[in-house]
Amino acid sequence: MTITLETPVGEIASQHPIATRVFARHRIDFCCGGGKPLGVVCQTKGIDGTAVVAEIELELSTGPDLDAQWDTAPLDDLIDHIVSTFHRGLDEELPRLETMLRKVNKVHGDKDPERLAELLEVFLELKSELIDHMMKEEQILFPMIQSGEGHAASGPVSAMEHEHDSAGNSLRRIRTLTDDFTPRPDACNTWRALWGGLEQLEVDLHQHIHLENNILFPRALA
Repeated sequence: MTITLETPVGEIASQHPIATRVFARHRIDFCCGGGKPLGVVCQTKGIDGTAVVAEIELELSTGPDLDAQWDTAPLDDLIDHIVSTFHRGLDEELPRLETMLRKVNKVHGDKDPERLAELLEVFLELKSELIDHMMKEEQILFPMIQSGEGHAASGPVSAMEHEHDSAGNSLRRIRTLTDDFTPRPDACNTWRALWGGLEQLEVDLHQHIHLENNILFPRALA
């Protein structure tokens, strides 16, 4: 695959998973915004698209293979990977982050009351949405795909993509409220661990949504 400024970012991420390292550096949305050409995204963000292509090519020539090529793997294997890696991971991670966030609010809320309170509110809304989202996927959409009825799942797929957009908005707000996950100089260890956990949550959700929006759903509907 030749990468150009006209190539959609989601397609690049699908064909070359290691390219997501470069996208993360430049905060390029390859999941919900995966249908946009790389050049358009770079122009919007005010960055040099040609330089981004060069970075991707460097990663391809020197970096390890991050993932299987899920665009050709059996759909059952892809669904199993999404559920075991991302869904079950969220089952554990979301309560852990909530516990830390409530602790930071209780102990340090007076240091930044407005932002910490909003951060808790945004996170709890995201958590609730994700739990409901995963349940619908595992009980409705994924069984349809696994039974060979994916071509008839345009309605559920559209609903899941809409919810992915909502999750993306929450992640962007969380990034803003945490100053790009930069802890205060006086932040305690829990506070710093919380910021690190929220940043990793963003990374994992971007990869999770990418696999569904740009690979699983189009293949299932085809």
